[in-house]
Amino acid sequence: MKITIAQLNPTVGDLAGNVEKCRLAMEQAAADGTELVVLPEMMVPGYPPQDILLDDSFIEAIQAANADLASQSKGLPPTLVGSVVPILNTPHSAPKLHNVALLLNDGKLEIAAYKQLLPNYDVFHEKRWFQSGPVSTPITIAGKSIGVMICEDMWCADYDLTIGQDLVKQGAETLVVLSASIYRHQSAMASRLKHARLQGAPLVYCNLVGGQDELIFDGRSMVLDAAGQLTHQLAHCAEDQQTINLDVSMTTPAELDPMQELFDALVYGTREFLHKNGIKKAFLGLSGGIDSALTAIIAKEAIGADNVTAVAIPSRYTDPQSTATAATLASNLGCNFEIIDLDGLHQAAETTLSHLLSEGTTAENIQARLRGLILMSYVNRHGGILLNTGNKTELSLGYSTLYGDMAGGLAPIGDLTKTQVYDLARWYQSKHAVIPDFILEREPSAELKPDQVDPFDYAKVSPAMEALVQANQVNGYLARSEHKRYQMCPILKVSEKAFGIGRMMPITRR
Repeated sequence: MKITIAQLNPTVGDLAGNVEKCRLAMEQAAADGTELVVLPEMMVPGYPPQDILLDDSFIEAIQAANADLASQSKGLPPTLVGSVVPILNTPHSAPKLHNVALLLNDGKLEIAAYKQLLPNYDVFHEKRWFQSGPVSTPITIAGKSIGVMICEDMWCADYDLTIGQDLVKQGAETLVVLSASIYRHQSAMASRLKHARLQGAPLVYCNLVGGQDELIFDGRSMVLDAAGQLTHQLAHCAEDQQTINLDVSMTTPAELDPMQELFDALVYGTREFLHKNGIKKAFLGLSGGIDSALTAIIAKEAIGADNVTAVAIPSRYTDPQSTATAATLASNLGCNFEIIDLDGLHQAAETTLSHLLSEGTTAENIQARLRGLILMSYVNRHGGILLNTGNKTELSLGYSTLYGDMAGGLAPIGDLTKTQVYDLARWYQSKHAVIPDFILEREPSAELKPDQVDPFDYAKVSPAMEALVQANQVNGYLARSEHKRYQMCPILKVSEKAFGIGRMMPITRR
């Protein structure tokens, strides 16, 4: 049987654009002689739409889009596509929607499968919007019995269920999974493969690709044979479409380098956030430290050096070599680079706020906030976005200044620990040799007072703090700084547990 997998990149709410992507994929598949096209979960509305799903007018528009796509399927191959359908006559307090796989077949539309397992953990809150659907039965396409599942339904072993195996017992020769599974560094593919291999049948898995706010959907759709052997895999962090003959064996695809995989995901997530929000320019403070260096590299790779402006803001405490190496890095990357001396604003603040700035963190924090003022002025003047350069360890410790170095519209490296930042920067350096040695070798410093260095042994502190976050535990640092993270910009999620919509901790607690 020839099946086309089209891992596409929808935009939440762009129903016309998403339908057009589906139509083009179906037409291309028809030219390839396919017998079935498989598109991702929630492809028509985009994923996750979150509380837009509570707007009845949006649900009506989705139904119109479903019907429009069905009408455009005339003369094209049968197609499975993810969407939403309303549930009639539901109690007022109950969710009013099903997450479904639609079968489009020569202008006709029917529901091929309802999503039965609704994830309600970490960044997923599907029980807020959906009800579980009835048990699915296999469908027949081109004389073959196909069992259709939706994303979490493949994870049924975690729920002590056998959805896939039950479909096989009902005669399904091949299982098809429509998915919207997010990227997690070094665990996403392993988890998908583990659960796919438990289903006991050849399996076609079509995953969403694209960025949606802090989430990265990495694609990497796949085909497994009856023995659970991976025979085909689509692109990582890119739209891809392949027509595959399930009866022809293929060699196992090569695994991605873990650092390349992580770097590509961060670049892709940054590009997607900016592109889908109509943002063409990015600004960041380039201090001569490792965090801003890596952020600048990601920005350059995401949107091109001409669209990135790095600003050095030296103070009276800044090592001149910090500014010099920031300039060298920007030159090596080809980014725009400017220097704004902080001292004029700093002196004015000291004069005006002298009764508040005698010693300690108040005097230090005013410098960080003045830098935020300067950087946001660039954004206000030229348009674009300020990229935050903070890392996850600093956010865990609360070692950051509200309205200062926490300013920004997106944090590309906010889910990387300090040690991961160094590891990724050194990996990139081994391939491109653009980062001055001073940046890689210096002791981390905020440079807000004479001879200052960060008061942490990051080699020990970073993994210790990350272990607490991953275990949903806290210590004094995490508890005291929770209010800061509530005010943090979106952070690209690349770990199992990131700060953001998947971690909801109270500010007030004992």
